[in-house]
Amino acid sequence: MAVCAIEGGLASIEITWNTPHAQQLVRRLSQAFPNRAIGVGTILTVEQLQQAADVDAAFAFAPHTNVPLIQMARSLGIPIIPGALTPSEIVTAWQAGATAVKVFPIQAVGGAAYLQAIAAPLNDIPLIPTGGVTLEQTPELLQAGAIAVGLSSQLFPRQLVQTEDWAGITRRIQEGIQHIQTEHDQSSSNS
Repeated sequence: MAVCAIEGGLASIEITWNTPHAQQLVRRLSQAFPNRAIGVGTILTVEQLQQAADVDAAFAFAPHTNVPLIQMARSLGIPIIPGALTPSEIVTAWQAGATAVKVFPIQAVGGAAYLQAIAAPLNDIPLIPTGGVTLEQTPELLQAGAIAVGLSSQLFPRQLVQTEDWAGITRRIQEGIQHIQTEHDQSSSNS
């Protein structure tokens, strides 16, 4: 799946830490694709973060805001994107030293409308919405203030994974990137 994402054109790939053999996978992908950022997600503890650092993870996502985890990531030189939902949580993560903040789960609280409502008063805190994001919603989220989005099941539909249709997955990712670029270009020219 990671190879499909890379061949499809994605520059950053997140391997969730609860994936079997995540450490070995991050190490192998980083060595095979040195021009891609291979990072980790679902980091819950400082011990997991240290293990990720040991395999040179390019970044780390966490589903929660944990100040000691953020501080450790900064001391290790790993960009960290903790999860937060409310303005208070987002500001806490940012003030603790987060590189960006994962707004999660975005779709459960209104998607782009929620992001736009909180982005303005939060000034320049870089926000990355995840949790139920679709390819179709991505341009709207970017327009609402996101610097990036987290996509998963949208890129890797269960049926394509089960049938091991790797070419189909790669094509879906390429088409998704093209869709996002086209929508972004159109909205930029209309602004």
